[in-house]
Amino acid sequence: MKIAVLGAGAWGTALAINAGTHHTVTLWARDVPQAQAMQAERVNTRYLPGLPFTAGVHVSSAPLGSWLAEQDLVVIGSPMSSLRGMLTQLAPILGSSVPVAWLCKGFEAAQAQTNAALPAIGLQAGASQINVGLMAHEVKAQVAPELRGGALSGPSFAQEVARGMPTALVAASSDAAARDAMVQAFHNTSLRVYANDDIVGVEVGGAVKNVLAIATGLCDGLQLGLNARAALITRGLAEITRLGLALGAKTETFMGLSGLGDLVLTSTGDLSRNRRVGLALAQGLTLQQAVDSLGHVAEGVYCARTVVQRAQHLGVDMPIAQAVVALLDGSITPAQAVALLMGRGAKGE
Repeated sequence: MKIAVLGAGAWGTALAINAGTHHTVTLWARDVPQAQAMQAERVNTRYLPGLPFTAGVHVSSAPLGSWLAEQDLVVIGSPMSSLRGMLTQLAPILGSSVPVAWLCKGFEAAQAQTNAALPAIGLQAGASQINVGLMAHEVKAQVAPELRGGALSGPSFAQEVARGMPTALVAASSDAAARDAMVQAFHNTSLRVYANDDIVGVEVGGAVKNVLAIATGLCDGLQLGLNARAALITRGLAEITRLGLALGAKTETFMGLSGLGDLVLTSTGDLSRNRRVGLALAQGLTLQQAVDSLGHVAEGVYCARTVVQRAQHLGVDMPIAQAVVALLDGSITPAQAVALLMGRGAKGE
């Protein structure tokens, strides 16, 4: 296969390295000097130092154009904030002929929209203006409905995938051809890729687990113990499931890789950027200091408010996510966040 990965961050680079053992991969970087350095040195020293490119990886910074139509799969490795622009740019180039996969996990920043522009979020007829963030597939439905695409998600750290360590992912789309293209591109002896037609459930799991990982990092940073961590993860999964079902997802998706699997990994693994944000906040760092210390994007920081807004719009209760938003806003301290959650009234599980 011929695969183009647009975005040379840690995750895009890791997938390019992994797939480059079996396919021809063009790793595209917007920054020309960065692309030239990566091609010359055969490594992404900024995001994955010490992990050399495999034989099939070639680096490019050429303008996005007709060369993309020659690919068998185009992978968007940009953050959620850039997805709308990337899809808009790709739509006239690819049409419905080349499938697209996106790697971002999150909800788009909330903005004013009309119900005519939001075909898949259950708005009542006649609603004029709302303030709600969209999942990636909803963004695609708005700006590039003709594109065939889906999400590649699941519990995965970039460094381990680049090293060829055993990993399992989910290729999620309502389009069978898009699912098949993702499986064919990335399924190999070190990377298992499972197809799933529940794009809503996979994207909800991938987005909300980042918010809950901040809470779990805070819990561990405050040394609240393993009991507290287990409770947070379990109740966090309940929050993910409630929101997902309200959006039309399938219950079983949240028991799988993109639900429980991704939540456990991101909440407990020390390579998790969102968990490290929580740890830093527990140590007394400001949010800006915590984010600056990462050197990478922590999507949970940027989508937490949007997740809560979407939940409130649907009447879904998400107390852990709400506490994370208040913490990130600086309206409560880490200790107050714990007291807020533990002080809630008794209820049935």
